[in-house]
This record gives sequence, structure tokens and C-alpha cells, in this order.
Amino acid sequence: MIPLRDTITSKHYPVVNNTIISINIVVFLIQLIQGQNLYNFDYLYGLVPARYSVSHISFNFTATEQIFSFISFMFLHGSILHVLGNMWMLYIFGDNIEDSMGPFRYLIFYISCGLLSGLTHLYFNFYSNLPTIGASGAIAGVMGAYFILYPHAKILTLIPIIIIPWIVEIPAFFFLIFWFLLQILNAAGSSGQAGGIAWWAHIGGFIFGMAWIKMTALMPATSLTGITRRITGKRKSNKLQVIRPVSAGNDSNYYGILQITPYEAAIGTQKIVSISLGFNKKLYKVVVPAGVSDGSILRLRGFGQQEVDGIKGNLFLKIVIEE
Repeated sequence: MIPLRDTITSKHYPVVNNTIISINIVVFLIQLIQGQNLYNFDYLYGLVPARYSVSHISFNFTATEQIFSFISFMFLHGSILHVLGNMWMLYIFGDNIEDSMGPFRYLIFYISCGLLSGLTHLYFNFYSNLPTIGASGAIAGVMGAYFILYPHAKILTLIPIIIIPWIVEIPAFFFLIFWFLLQILNAAGSSGQAGGIAWWAHIGGFIFGMAWIKMTALMPATSLTGITRRITGKRKSNKLQVIRPVSAGNDSNYYGILQITPYEAAIGTQKIVSISLGFNKKLYKVVVPAGVSDGSILRLRGFGQQEVDGIKGNLFLKIVIEE
């Protein structure tokens, strides 16, 4: 299952989330130029349990190097697919968590999830001499937080069936539970890092992400949170939106809602919409002209139900303008 987009629209620019993604990509490019020194680079900046449990190995590292590895390991990756897969998951789930917490709290949360995932891996692989790298543990924490905050959201998911792409909406609750159970099954059936994957780090990060949300639910927002929310407020809504059209009685037309911001209403915009009709889901481009008002109607010809005479009805999209 390949997630494409969630249905929760964030109201602020995810400046921290995007910065974390950028740092991961830059660090991966630094890894690429290491050449034959890559393993030593990963051993120094990755998380190696034996560096903390085996005295003749830990002797070769300074206290600063030992501490810094608990941060640096979560910005290293083993391949282009590894970094792209992790950053895509962070892109999908991280913006909503930052939107809920605010940038400053989200940064602390993300780093804390990475640290706790590293400690979990260290506990279950105490004498391993393999460097553990990757943002998966921290991202698992983000997914755990999403599981608590947005269980009823939908994840637009691509399921490749042989060569036929099947796009479906999967409840976030099911998607994340399924992912978490896979981590547990793989951890139980392996040494904890079979194939270079730190399953216990994923499990620890996910559990900690859920626990963090429960622990901080009653904490009041700080003045810094209010300031950053005003600065990072979005002028544009999500490029990709899911439309769930409905019909009334024998009406051959469908009706749906398209959300845009006041800024987009003033200058016009283009959206990619996923029109969901049962198991039939297709992507289309919709052009919203400049100067539309709240409640305006866009008509998409031929997107309705087929009538007796063979002519199809239309899809009418009501424009809803939200900050």
C-alpha cells in the first residue's frame, strides 16, 4: 500500500516538517559523496549499540560522539528508496501533526520520538555492531500521534494489483493499525534488525508518539505557539482534494464541495480532485476562476449518472471559502 494523501487539510505551512525533510535530503547527498568511506561515516554518525555496551569499542569514541549519534542517526539513510520512502511518509503525516502542535512543540516532539526509538532499538539489540540509520523511528512517532489525533481521517492509497493501479480511501485507523502490526510481526520473527530494518525502533517510536499526545493533551499553548501559528498560516489549501459526490433521488447530477482559501478565491487556482464513487476513483484537474465567492458553483459536464437516453448528468461543485 502506497499512501498518496490524507484528507485532513492543514491550516498552516509545515515549516519545521519541510525543514526536516530538506535536512534529510541534504545529509543523504553528503552520504553519497563519501565513496568507500561511507561505512565509517555511517558507523560514526549512526546508532551502533555495541558502541555503548562493549568497552573496547566505546573506548574509541568521545562522549560528544556518543551523544550526538542519538540525533544524527535519524538523518542518515541507506539508499535513495529508503530516504524517499521515509520523506514521503513524513510529508503525508507530519504536516497535520505540526498543524496541531505548532512548529516549536513539533520539533521537540519529532526529536524526542527519534531518541526514544533509538533507545528502544538499543535495548533489544544491546550488543549489535551494525549501524542503525534512518528517520523511520521518528516518523513512526508522527504516525502514532496521527493515530490518536485523526483516527477517522481517510488515506488516499495506491494499491498496485499486478500492473493495474487501484486507488482507494482507507480509514487512517485501519491503515496505521495494519502498519503497526506488520512491525510487531517482523520484530517477533527476526533478530530485531533483519534485513537492516530496525523493527523495534519503529514500534518504540509509534508507542511513544501515542503516549506523547495523551500526556500533552492538557498542556496550555504558549505565546510562542500563537506567534508561530500567525506567521505560518496558509494562503492556499491542499492541491489534492477528495470529492465525495452525492445525488438526490432520481437526479442524474452529482453534488460535492471544493474548499479553497480567500487568497485562492481572489486570484484563482487549480486543484487536483479525486472523485470517489464507490470503488471507482479517478483524478481530474479543476480550474477555479479568480473572483469566485463563497457558495459559487462549478459545473463539470458529464460527471453525473447516465440517464435513460444515454446522456450523462453533471457534477456540481460548491465552493466553500475557509481561512
